[in-house]
Amino acid sequence: MADPARARKLAVRIRQIVSAAIEMQIKDPRLGMVTVTDTKVTSDLREATVFYTVYGDETQIADSAKALTSATGILRATVGKQTGIKFVPTLTFIADIVPDTARELEEALERARHADAELARAREGAQYAGEPDPYRKPAEDEDDETDADDTVSPATADDSVDDVPVQSRSAP
Repeated sequence: MADPARARKLAVRIRQIVSAAIEMQIKDPRLGMVTVTDTKVTSDLREATVFYTVYGDETQIADSAKALTSATGILRATVGKQTGIKFVPTLTFIADIVPDTARELEEALERARHADAELARAREGAQYAGEPDPYRKPAEDEDDETDADDTVSPATADDSVDDVPVQSRSAP
């Protein structure tokens, strides 16, 4: 098993090399404004996945993907020359969707902020439909000042019952 720290270092180095090579070496007219965002290398250092974004519309993204696929051999050779490792990993290019997802999340948050602001405006000057405190409260006794002598104890409540011994069942 290879060292994960070595795989991370190699991934960073491959990202730097591929970024520079795309900018300086690749002269394909289909290649748009490509930005290499991340690179992942497997633990056995045999495969590298390069994530990229393209500034532009769908056709520019598709054209850039074709250009990167056709330039994979040149880019792999450049990585091999500049890293000096025995086995150069195969390069796979994948369009990175993280910026698109971040933009969608930011738009959703902005819609939520706008909805909250509208709700706050609608809430201004509003009154409750019922009472301000809708929760039930225990009924307060009107006659709180009863004397302790007025209460009847349970033992003396029924005068007709004689003191009859209670039989209890014992456990076997």
